[in-house]
Amino acid sequence: MSKSMRHTVVTAVATGLYSGYAPLTSGTFGTIPPALITYFLIRDNLPIAIGAVIVSIAISIWAAGEAEGIFGHDSKKIVIDEWAGWFVTALYIPVTWQHMLVAFVAFRFFDVVKLWPARRLESLPGGWGVTMDDVAAGVQACIASHLVIQLIEWL
Repeated sequence: MSKSMRHTVVTAVATGLYSGYAPLTSGTFGTIPPALITYFLIRDNLPIAIGAVIVSIAISIWAAGEAEGIFGHDSKKIVIDEWAGWFVTALYIPVTWQHMLVAFVAFRFFDVVKLWPARRLESLPGGWGVTMDDVAAGVQACIASHLVIQLIEWL
């Protein structure tokens, strides 16, 4: 693969199909494509959802690490890590627009706030640090989403 082709592929993947170029809140815009993929394509298909988690984490570690050479360390344009964090968040969440909204808000909250261990995981080298803090935020958001959804259904 030529250097320019590699640059194009890394840029497209790392920016979440260019959603990372949003001028404000690129992380929020970067979370929209995987949320739509979950809602319209994955739905409640657990094997595909688990596959999306595994593949998105692996791709994110690679692409984010490569993209740091283009955009700098943990640039706001790199949003493939939001894809990985989102797919973790959405695991086992029944796919309705209401549940997806709860999960979306929860993921954005935990990704921004970076509770322990997310903040610590950011210090991992390269694509690992870019990705794993979002994976941690995704786990936290998944748990919180399940609690909120159960509370709403209980009320």
